[in-house]
Amino acid sequence: MTEPLFRNLLVLDCASFVAGPAAATIMSDFGARVIKIEPPEIGDSYRQLIHLPGTPLSERDYYWMLDNRNKESLALDLKQEAAQEILRTLVKKADVFVTNFPGPIRDRLKLRPADILSLNDRIIYASLTPYGEEGPEKDRTGYDSTAWWARSGLMHAVRPTAESEPARSIPAMGDHPTAVSLYAAIMTGLYRRSITGKGGMVSTSLLANGLWSNGCFMQAALVGARFQPRAARYQRSALLELYRCKDDRWFMFSMVNQVREWPLLLQVIGREAWENDPRFATAQARHENAEAIVRAMEDIFASEDWEHWRRKFLDAGVTVGPISQPEDHFDCPQVAANGFLPEFDDEPGLRTIDSPVRVADAPHIPPRHAPCVGQHSGDILRELGFDDENVRRLAKAGAVGLGG
Repeated sequence: MTEPLFRNLLVLDCASFVAGPAAATIMSDFGARVIKIEPPEIGDSYRQLIHLPGTPLSERDYYWMLDNRNKESLALDLKQEAAQEILRTLVKKADVFVTNFPGPIRDRLKLRPADILSLNDRIIYASLTPYGEEGPEKDRTGYDSTAWWARSGLMHAVRPTAESEPARSIPAMGDHPTAVSLYAAIMTGLYRRSITGKGGMVSTSLLANGLWSNGCFMQAALVGARFQPRAARYQRSALLELYRCKDDRWFMFSMVNQVREWPLLLQVIGREAWENDPRFATAQARHENAEAIVRAMEDIFASEDWEHWRRKFLDAGVTVGPISQPEDHFDCPQVAANGFLPEFDDEPGLRTIDSPVRVADAPHIPPRHAPCVGQHSGDILRELGFDDENVRRLAKAGAVGLGG
């Protein structure tokens, strides 16, 4: 097997919840050694998300399993000087330091860029904030639901009609793409280091990524475009609409190239005569008569199950997408062919979701289970030169947490 691409990188994940730690997870997938710094006993607060009302019920902490695989846990009470000294020792050896703590906490725990970079001028200090590094809200707390989804305007825009209540996001919907941005910033910083020999600070924010995700509408607003109310069903294009099948499975069309795909669709549904029907013969006519097309196709698609239509669309080359549920991907040949759901190396048969960045001839390592709080504290301290007596002393003082 090819040696992991990042086998020589040491990453300190001194962050909480999702976007910051998930950037470190991507590096771990390429073989980086990632040490998770978290408080003794309680650990990262993200460990508690599984207990929130409304989350899918499971005896396993699937949130933690996904976003902290491959990592080692070092439990440190950074309010204590002894723990600070351990962290400083690691910083001097590390290549990347990731944090998303609010500014006041960074001040109290000596985790500011100046604190870290003064110990190691080659380290990449990767900062994740809700709203950016500057401005009146730079220290304001926030999550992807507030800073990425709601604040960016995505929540306002993504709803069935203009009268519909804004839709809530699902957990980490904005965190994971933001993690990819932070990963990109880290890689850019490492590239600069390869040229200059120096590290430095890199950053991104949930709001910046939300605005980027909402970029088409944001740019429209910036040029003074006039926004139209979100159209209801029967007012939208029939070829960009959602339809329900006999088995209550939904799918959607995305036929941007109508010249090519309209005749193909008519063959699939057995309505070739519509091609010469003046109500439907041109794109403009189809737009004006969208309700007639939609109502007719509602009846057609309701006559068969989704699998029947899926095969027909695939054979015809019609651009269509199922409204999938998570379980649909378990046995999907396309997902399997690309290895999107790899098995845990230490629990064969249990799968996880691979990170989305791929490099040819640099495969991801097989995922390993996320650690319990302080699981690797003793091993890491002994690696740093602490003997068993000192490890016990630090644990007794509460500076270090030892997990099992």
